[in-house]
Amino acid sequence: MYNSLDDIPATLLLGAGPSGVAPSTYHALSKSIIGHMDPFFIRIMDELKDGLRLLFGTRNELTVPLSGTGSSGMEAAFVNLVEKGDKVLILQNGVFGTRMVDVAGRLGAEVTELAFEWGKPVDVDRVADQLGKDRYKIVAVVFAETSTGVRNPAKEIGDLLKGTDALYLVDAVTAIGGIPVEADNWGVDICYAGGQKCLSCPPGASPITFSDRAVEAIKNRKTKVPNWYLDMTLLTAYWGGGTRVYHHTPPVNMMYALYQAVYNILEEGIDNVFARHERVHKHLAKGLAEIGWAFLVDEPYRLPELNTVVVPEGVDEAALRKRLLNEYHIEINGGLGALAGKIVRIGLMGYNAKEENVDRLITAMKEIL
Repeated sequence: MYNSLDDIPATLLLGAGPSGVAPSTYHALSKSIIGHMDPFFIRIMDELKDGLRLLFGTRNELTVPLSGTGSSGMEAAFVNLVEKGDKVLILQNGVFGTRMVDVAGRLGAEVTELAFEWGKPVDVDRVADQLGKDRYKIVAVVFAETSTGVRNPAKEIGDLLKGTDALYLVDAVTAIGGIPVEADNWGVDICYAGGQKCLSCPPGASPITFSDRAVEAIKNRKTKVPNWYLDMTLLTAYWGGGTRVYHHTPPVNMMYALYQAVYNILEEGIDNVFARHERVHKHLAKGLAEIGWAFLVDEPYRLPELNTVVVPEGVDEAALRKRLLNEYHIEINGGLGALAGKIVRIGLMGYNAKEENVDRLITAMKEIL
């Protein structure tokens, strides 16, 4: 059999994910595999949980990485808390908000979808008005909407929920490691993320955190969690302190990689990492202005790590992306859903958030256009 792995090109990943991986993280992946109940691996697990708490901005005891991509985090968040008939309010302004609606609906929730224009942030006043109309078990929002490049007002939404019984669920897949996430300060009860974005880890791990309130809600369910693999009551026995109880065989080397990826951020300094993403985003904005391209999202709500750019009239964005990939080995992504064909998405995430990568992209775009 011919080994096609020998032909994989070195591609500069400037799309919506996965992002590039640091050499130190690739090295971590290659470390010798050990058993998932090995005392040394348990030590790695405990240290990894501590690092994730810092990135989530939380002291939650139940903070772990799930074996699966960011979508497994979304699934786990809903499947552990939703029972048939529960009222769930989902604030939707992009593809991943619609995915929340789908997941909650499959679980039998009574879903209220409060929709907003794609490319615009969630309107807090409309949320406040909706909250005055009904009581909800869960209110959910995507903090960093990967499909539109919008940073939603997670803190302001959390402020509205303080003093209510509603559990606050936040998607931070594209946010964690790129912009501040402050789960405790914002009153977030469930927050999930992905390793393959700003953490610059290969896809396969989804950090998630549950507040004490969320844990109590899981314990007080009337029915079993319908998904065995993502049942946090079972996973807690494996990831928690004290005697570890076998649940499943996690991707050991992937956990090495996530450990190293988190370590890299802490070593650079969390605030320094956030500042780097912002600086490189501004460098991109300058380069795009030189070729007459404009952002979809108003400046106060833009994500520095995920930039959505309007395609000028007369430009074939699919042909542009194809040439960038085939001739320049640079990947950017097109729009999703209602924005397909109208925008391109340029990711400046984690290890790839560097000025020289922006320069390489802009130079290639100038030559093609």
